[in-house]
Amino acid sequence: MQKILLSVICLMLSLAALPQNNKAYTNNPGGVHQPKYSLFYDNHTMPACPDVGETFDVEEYTDRIKACGVDYLTFHARCNLGMAYYDTKIGIKHPSLKYDLFGQLADACKRKEIALTAYLNGGISSAEGYEHRDWTNIYPDGRVYRDPRLTPWVRTMCPNTAYRDHLISMVKEIANNYPVSGFFIDCINGIPCVCPVCINMMKEQGIDWTDEEEVAKFAAGSSLRLAEDIAKAARAINPNFMLYFNGITYADQARLGTHLECEHLPTAHGGYEVLPVLSAYMRTLGDIPVLNMNGRFYRWGDFGGLRPEAAIKSELLYGLANGMIPNVGGHFHPRGDLITPVFDRLEKIYKELQTMDAWYDNAKNITEIAIVYAKGNQFIRRMARSDGHLKAAVRMLCELKQQFDVVTTHSDWSKYKVLVIPDDVTFNDEVARRVKAHIAAGKAVISTGSSGLNLEKTKFALENEWGVKYIGENDYDPAYFTVNSSYNPGLPNMPLSLYASGVDVEALPGTKVGANLVKPYYNRHWDGEYAFYYTPPDRVTEKPALTVNGNVAHFSHRIFSGYSDQASVELRTVFANVLNNYLPDPVIKTERFPSFARAFVTEQPGRRMVHLLSYVPELRGSKTEMIEEPLELHNVKISLRHDGKNIKKVYLAPEQKSLPFKKAGDYIEVTIPVCDGYSLVVFNE
Repeated sequence: MQKILLSVICLMLSLAALPQNNKAYTNNPGGVHQPKYSLFYDNHTMPACPDVGETFDVEEYTDRIKACGVDYLTFHARCNLGMAYYDTKIGIKHPSLKYDLFGQLADACKRKEIALTAYLNGGISSAEGYEHRDWTNIYPDGRVYRDPRLTPWVRTMCPNTAYRDHLISMVKEIANNYPVSGFFIDCINGIPCVCPVCINMMKEQGIDWTDEEEVAKFAAGSSLRLAEDIAKAARAINPNFMLYFNGITYADQARLGTHLECEHLPTAHGGYEVLPVLSAYMRTLGDIPVLNMNGRFYRWGDFGGLRPEAAIKSELLYGLANGMIPNVGGHFHPRGDLITPVFDRLEKIYKELQTMDAWYDNAKNITEIAIVYAKGNQFIRRMARSDGHLKAAVRMLCELKQQFDVVTTHSDWSKYKVLVIPDDVTFNDEVARRVKAHIAAGKAVISTGSSGLNLEKTKFALENEWGVKYIGENDYDPAYFTVNSSYNPGLPNMPLSLYASGVDVEALPGTKVGANLVKPYYNRHWDGEYAFYYTPPDRVTEKPALTVNGNVAHFSHRIFSGYSDQASVELRTVFANVLNNYLPDPVIKTERFPSFARAFVTEQPGRRMVHLLSYVPELRGSKTEMIEEPLELHNVKISLRHDGKNIKKVYLAPEQKSLPFKKAGDYIEVTIPVCDGYSLVVFNE
């Protein structure tokens, strides 16, 4: 018996001696952690920094995080300078760091039940690239360094070199030695590379390495393979690790990772047009959490910026109204100084948002319209910032208070009542098949410009359904139009500018013409003597500007590009008139709720919620859009379609103050006395 007891004790001691910290902390022990409130701390530290971590008080830091109600933190294990902040045997630990900073943070987070994700930069590692120049990209023009040189991207890493195994080894090292919940691998951006390794791989695969498009496709595939290999290695250690790969397509991330992250900073790039596009798109990729990451600073690499409370909060509220999880980015001072004002601001915002958790949790957006952006999933991330007509289509529907998604061929389109196909979406066989099925189901399509043409741009892919024949590009510069009585409510009785190029079409028999092009006296040009700058409208032509063939309406010109350039209210009005013809009873209607305000409808079992936001970004200086305070609105009237639900109570959350309401046909009508930036109106069954 004594021998058996001794053996058991020895076995227990041996088990206790084994590493016990390679399991991710999770609030859900049976699966992957589901974040609710997150923080993301950049810690890109120059090798020359002399005092990394010297003032860092890990208990004070994590106490402040916990006080914000944060349950999920992303923090650097290795930054884009190639500096590691833990006791690595593989990478380069920062030369001035005298202890295991990341290890102390990981232990404190585990004790305080904060899920910690380890950040490693997958595409940039300057110090490691400096030591191993054979690991770096060679650009197609022969450069190794980017110009201008003052950028973190000056030296980038090739995922097909030995750097690949090195990075995966660091992931394994962290996974096996620290109580992390997962990994955030940044900057896997598919940078085109013609290093010897990539050249040989492309030759072996029969890829033309002199073709820039082919090289770009190969590079994207290389980055995706790296993400797949990291995921495989990490999940072999812990299948419940949270994984995010920043740079691959969102569709690939939805397949490969555990969640999505919408990274946007309105004061740095894209302004306030980016979040509306991405929020409407990312929720179509499946039932997967989406983190809404903005920043407390004004630009990336900005240690001294603290944006106004109203700005940070309005962006998080917009995300919450669209099913996204709050996540604010900040900079960790390399010395470890606790920046108290930042935590004060974040704690105040997060505590206010947390009072409304009951109405945010698992709420789903009700949407009836799809903006079709069938140009490939790989373009959405970039085009959300740069594609004017996509952003204009999103803005226009937001201003009209319509409930919509942005879709690619990755998602199902069958639930939508109306497809809006903006400006330049040509049809391949798959898109044509989907649109044809949509029309056959008795649903509507509104297209503009060259949208609907076949890939060769020789004819409309669904000519019979569109009811028009493609003639060619229209040559009016500028182009004007006049609208007939069916679609002119709210429009002035005069020729109106289109502010964009378009196509010439011929209406087929049975197709109605809802608007006609108006020819200018002459096009804009220089004739050697005069600048023909003043180009008034001359006469109405027979050329259609708007055709309607049953459930398909087509604008000849790229009205969303025109709206992007000039914000013509008349273009929005004529579009709204066409849309109202197809969707006369949208899920929500508003009165005394201005165009700049936004309304979103979400649903949980037994209730619907209407989110009303009244914040206005103001352009200050040459490029910065700023929100400094909310706008207070009074006596906002909303009508919510009840869809047969028996609504028994309407109130404002979180105070649950009842509001009088009445049923009017298919709608429940209610007036909100004051909306000070944000109101959450709940309709309970």
